[in-house]
Amino acid sequence: MKKFALIITAVILTSAFAMAQKYAYVDTDYILNNIPEYKDAQTILDDLSLKWQKEIEDKLTEVDRLYKEYQSEAVLLPEDIKRKREDEIIQKEKEVKELQKKYFGKEGELFKKRKELVEPIQEKVYNAIETISTTENYAFVFDKAGSVSILFANPKYDISDDILDEVGTVMQTVRRGERK
Repeated sequence: MKKFALIITAVILTSAFAMAQKYAYVDTDYILNNIPEYKDAQTILDDLSLKWQKEIEDKLTEVDRLYKEYQSEAVLLPEDIKRKREDEIIQKEKEVKELQKKYFGKEGELFKKRKELVEPIQEKVYNAIETISTTENYAFVFDKAGSVSILFANPKYDISDDILDEVGTVMQTVRRGERK
């Protein structure tokens, strides 16, 4: 009987403790879209991406032109010149693939530029989330914009504007009344 009473007491205390914890959520998309520095960084990244993509497409067009030219002349060419032209086309294709990797690869220029421009902003947002979570004694803070599914979220627990105000102490953010 004592064990049963002890188990019941433990369950009641555990459930009371769990209900006493505070939870909140943020919408990092909303937060980032209200930081002009982030929008500027995204514009820079988009412009670079378009520029590099155009460069790659131009080189691919050149490879395609060389290949079509080769196909139309292949019947008339001697074997040694055929091999030389094939090697030239293959080399050009390799150069384009290397350029793609250089710009858009896992450790490419776009990745490095994104890390340089966006990561410091994300870190400031995270620090603001951590500060407010600690100050307000939240047990958990979920990101509504991420892969976590929230079926219902009471807007009174959305601390996204508080995060923007906190980030605004170290960098410029959109004023509370002007946010989307």
